[in-house]
Amino acid sequence: MGELNAKFKSIFEDNHIIVVEKPVNIPSQADKTGDIDMLTIIKAYLKEKYNKPGNVYLGLVHRLDRPVGGVMVFAKTSKSAGRLSNQVREKQFQKTYLVIVNGKMEEQKGTLQDYLLKNEKANMSKVVKEGTKNSKLAILDYEVLKYDKELNLSVLRINLHTGRHHQIRVQLSSRNHSIYGDQKYGGRGHGKQIALWAYELKLYHPITNELMEFKDVPQMLGSWAILKDIQLWNIIYL
Repeated sequence: MGELNAKFKSIFEDNHIIVVEKPVNIPSQADKTGDIDMLTIIKAYLKEKYNKPGNVYLGLVHRLDRPVGGVMVFAKTSKSAGRLSNQVREKQFQKTYLVIVNGKMEEQKGTLQDYLLKNEKANMSKVVKEGTKNSKLAILDYEVLKYDKELNLSVLRINLHTGRHHQIRVQLSSRNHSIYGDQKYGGRGHGKQIALWAYELKLYHPITNELMEFKDVPQMLGSWAILKDIQLWNIIYL
């Protein structure tokens, strides 16, 4: 049980929700690999902490791609799960990401809008023309926090309007700004972890309706160690 607990950091918990840091390379929920996943880890943690008999309820409200780490919220009751899921549908649920990309963006801030088509067999998505069968609209806002000319890398803050498969990775790589460490979509940094992190989550508490904000920054290890060279770390806390 100790091994399961060591796989995540609890950020906030009450009777209705639990907010945690999802480590990189752990699935949000069970998948075909059979590897341990966040839903299973947190259920085991709750079962032991509260000495609960039988099955423990835990609702998955949103997901992060397996290689992406950062802040996630899970619902501890079905009522909370329903209300949080409704916030996601009504776009009241705000997720903000940090990302390191190749090159310099044309504008300091802007909105990217594309139509994406998922290739289920390859587990990849691509930008396609509007009207392409099975394509879905993808929209995100970005802001450049820092550009390092010597490294030719930019650090961006990303807000998602939609939650498509590999959306941030695909929209940026299609503009020749692939994410550092993202080998699937042509990123630099061979052998590095993808530099994409869910660092801020804003939501309304499902019971009290209080606006809540949670931040969680990556450790300066792996791909994120490059921030030491960019001298940017303090900006992330703004």
